[in-house]
Amino acid sequence: MHPQRKKRLGLILLVIAGVGVAVALALSALQQNINLFYTPTDIASGVAPVDTRIRAGGMVVDGSLERSQDSLDVRFAVSDGNQQIMIAYSGILPDLFREGQGIVALGRLNEDRMLVADEVLAKHDEEYMPPEVAQAMEKVNQMKQDANAASGY
Repeated sequence: MHPQRKKRLGLILLVIAGVGVAVALALSALQQNINLFYTPTDIASGVAPVDTRIRAGGMVVDGSLERSQDSLDVRFAVSDGNQQIMIAYSGILPDLFREGQGIVALGRLNEDRMLVADEVLAKHDEEYMPPEVAQAMEKVNQMKQDANAASGY
């Protein structure tokens, strides 16, 4: 092989290897920072990974809010119409947070399948619901309708 061709081939291989390493590093960084959304049904059934940062959402169950008397710790249940999970949060809840409304919490699941949240997001007006929560609730309602139709109700 001609020395000039050999030099070009080496340069091309070096560029391809560099691009491959850059793509691998970018994908690795994205994988570590991704926050997947899980419904309460997914979490209760064991689909959501334990001790990995996730997003979970649903409607805050009426009467489930428990506030600590001596700290900013709160616990509340969130439901998608099918299952409910408990969420623990330490901090000031958003002004728009209240029972019976849609929220999204970011945090990690512990071994008891409770979400220990480090951030809670509440809807910003009366009609808004996070898209993931709306889709999950629609899916649960559709499954209930299908079950009722199959049983003859």
